[in-house]
Amino acid sequence: MKITLFGIFVVIFLFGGLAVHSQSRRTNETTNGGKANRRSGPTPTPIPSPEEPDGARAQDDGEVVTVETDLVSIPVRVLDHKGRFIGGLQKENFKVFEDGAEQELAYFTNESQPFTVALVMDMSYSTTFKISEIQLAAISFIDQLRPSDKVIVVVFDTDVHVLCEATTDRSQIYKAINMAKIGMGTSLYEAVSLVVNDRLRRVNGRKAMVLFTDGVDTTSESSYDSDNLRDALESETLIYPIRYDTYSDVQKILNAPPTGRMPGSLPPSTAPTIPVKDPLGLPFPLPSIGTASGKGTRPEDYQHAEEYLGELAVRTGGTMYLASSFDNLTGAFRKIASELREYYSIGYYPKDMSVPGKVRKLRVITDQKGVAVRARTTFIAPDRTKGPKKKSRK
Repeated sequence: MKITLFGIFVVIFLFGGLAVHSQSRRTNETTNGGKANRRSGPTPTPIPSPEEPDGARAQDDGEVVTVETDLVSIPVRVLDHKGRFIGGLQKENFKVFEDGAEQELAYFTNESQPFTVALVMDMSYSTTFKISEIQLAAISFIDQLRPSDKVIVVVFDTDVHVLCEATTDRSQIYKAINMAKIGMGTSLYEAVSLVVNDRLRRVNGRKAMVLFTDGVDTTSESSYDSDNLRDALESETLIYPIRYDTYSDVQKILNAPPTGRMPGSLPPSTAPTIPVKDPLGLPFPLPSIGTASGKGTRPEDYQHAEEYLGELAVRTGGTMYLASSFDNLTGAFRKIASELREYYSIGYYPKDMSVPGKVRKLRVITDQKGVAVRARTTFIAPDRTKGPKKKSRK
């Protein structure tokens, strides 16, 4: 067959286009792992706190360089006999003791300093509240924070989704909250691990996590309750759980006829309880159920969930709130927003950090008469040789 120059040109053009298309497809498949991604938030981008020291931001690619110090920072509230916050105190009004020995205060900020707040919300199918109620209450909470407070938005079901990195941009925060959707599974322990060990550990300055959940984990694979409780003592993050009870709702789902069972509901759990003691010897009397095989449907699972969330609050100096209705939920958010405006932060350098993992007893006092001082009572010296903790999935 006679082939013209025009015909050769057409063949080359067609094969070239197919090659470009094939290369583009291979590139996309490589980028996406060769499969459709599960629902997730925007690709996380580390955003440094304005309090970070000079040089904390790398100059070449904008990534944050973690600056480790031995400074122990303690959030402190001072209340009068009616529970009202006492403002205007100064560094010289406080003393801090570690294992009974007074420490020299090296750091102090007053109540006007901003917070970085991680808003972490359980989006599992068993949630008591409608998604619209959760979003409305969360947005109302954001509105009550100070304009200088930064917010991170994280939701979790089977996976953990970072919907918004730390920012003061309210429109971006609202958009992230409205992106939240109800899903299957509850990877609570992985969500707490990611927020405490990755997102908030890199933040200098004051930080808090507001955790909205029933406290029952069903799908975490790489993080467990005992890990979270130990990490809480190493962290300088205040943790405020807002707990709601889904036990009766879950039982209705489990006991419903097969035709009436809600999609994705779990069968009754037959997994045995695995007795795991708190490695720190601190009060946590119930056995651990933080395993991938535990389905979280038994009464003891819910009792354990309450103990777990209570310990997160106690060990960090936060408060746990209960929410059984929309009014309770908005009230809890309102109280937390108010408390975050009522903290001093004091810090000191321990004289002996040679024993990583040792539990230290803390006591903070003030020279003000007739007041109550609320602050964490223990902390753990972290082991710097182990590097940053990143156990959770994104």
